[in-house]
Amino acid sequence: MWPGGVTGKTFTELKRYFPSSTRQDTHGAVWPQHEGARRVPLPDEAASLPRCPPLSPAGQWSPRTQPPPPAVGQPARPGRRLLPDGGPLPQGKVVVTGGGGYFGFRLGRELASQGMSVVLLDMNKLPCETPDGAVFYQRDIRDYASLYKVCEGVDCVFHTASYGMSGPEQLRKEQVESINVGGTNNVIKVCKERGIPRLVYTSTINVVFAGKPIVEGDEASVPFVPPNTHIDHYSRTKAIAEQMVLSANGCFLKGGGLLRTCILRPCGIYGPEERRHLHRVMVNVERRLFSFRFGDPQARMNWVHVDNLVQAHALAAEALALQRSCVASGQAYFINDGVSVNLFEWLTPLFETLGHSRPLMNLPVSLVYSAAILVEYLHVVLRPVIGVPLLFTRSEVRSIAVSHTFKIDKARRELGYCPKPYSLLDSVEQYLKSRRPRSRSVLFSMSWTSQLPRHLLAVMLLGLSLLMLMLSCMVTSN
Repeated sequence: MWPGGVTGKTFTELKRYFPSSTRQDTHGAVWPQHEGARRVPLPDEAASLPRCPPLSPAGQWSPRTQPPPPAVGQPARPGRRLLPDGGPLPQGKVVVTGGGGYFGFRLGRELASQGMSVVLLDMNKLPCETPDGAVFYQRDIRDYASLYKVCEGVDCVFHTASYGMSGPEQLRKEQVESINVGGTNNVIKVCKERGIPRLVYTSTINVVFAGKPIVEGDEASVPFVPPNTHIDHYSRTKAIAEQMVLSANGCFLKGGGLLRTCILRPCGIYGPEERRHLHRVMVNVERRLFSFRFGDPQARMNWVHVDNLVQAHALAAEALALQRSCVASGQAYFINDGVSVNLFEWLTPLFETLGHSRPLMNLPVSLVYSAAILVEYLHVVLRPVIGVPLLFTRSEVRSIAVSHTFKIDKARRELGYCPKPYSLLDSVEQYLKSRRPRSRSVLFSMSWTSQLPRHLLAVMLLGLSLLMLMLSCMVTSN
């Protein structure tokens, strides 16, 4: 079986996604190894990850890369924003997969504003108008032919596209797998066939977190979690995809040169116009479903503002270039705001803005986790009939209840990453201003009344789950 028993398929059935060769680490997990790649250390060998050697003798600049940086004391070309270390952003043509998503769009917009030619690629339409300096193609990364077509003349790919990070999406295993693993395999193949020398992959901290506490972990000390230990398919497939990208580092490109890859592992993203985390929490608060807390009151986690994450990606691409001696080649970096917070304390401005007090009732984690199992089961079984709302999934319960914080020293040191301080309150206020007012309750909307039997059944099931929670609380308190 492929690690974690991916949707119950055999390794043979999944070989269409993966390279033809694999290796096994000391934990017994099987990892991909791309043909033509130099040997890339396994996760438990991360401390000795090699740097990519120069593609040409010192002082010679490849036409596929940018011109040499200005001499010391010489200003950069007008109109180019300087990175924190004083060097200019790399210019050229880049592709951003997942360019219709919140982060991918912000990344593409920022790169375009700095003079790059940007191709935004997404299976969904853009949330707003295409930024100046960018073009948008509505394409699916699982379609190799269309992906290959739009990547002509590209210097760098930012692979941010993924599926199943949170909510109901986590339970759609086949789609999670085909996008996160199959799509990533296509991206790597296109990079090799098109001669694209740089690939920056947006991973997740979930690849090293599987429910056990991590306090101020770093890239060298935190062990990589074998995919079969993950309870959610998103984390499992992202772990596989991350290793595919790392194993592709050093692959020979068609037409000459080597592929340089690096990994960024962000935590939860917030910022203005963010709709995934912020919207979901606010809706549940307004429905009074977020009226309890659980887990260790001292549990802490990291978050990252979207602008800081954009900065990290621009720096990572620059650190894969020859001017920086490919310092990021074959490397992974944790990315966050540089501070750790307790989720319920961090969300206090949100509760206060909505006129609610923060949750005070503390429930046992085992109780909330059991309820999450039940609701997940009902969501999957009844999906053809009704949509059962998910307050938390099992993996989300575990992420909230258990401390997992990470240092960003390596990103500061090697990439020049310097996160700016941001406030969640600013994002909350901007979100409330941009949210469309609802003129009437959904209880009386036409969409509700036309599907009344299905909605009533959903309410009954949700009420049953909440009743079980209340009864369990009473038993626990007695």
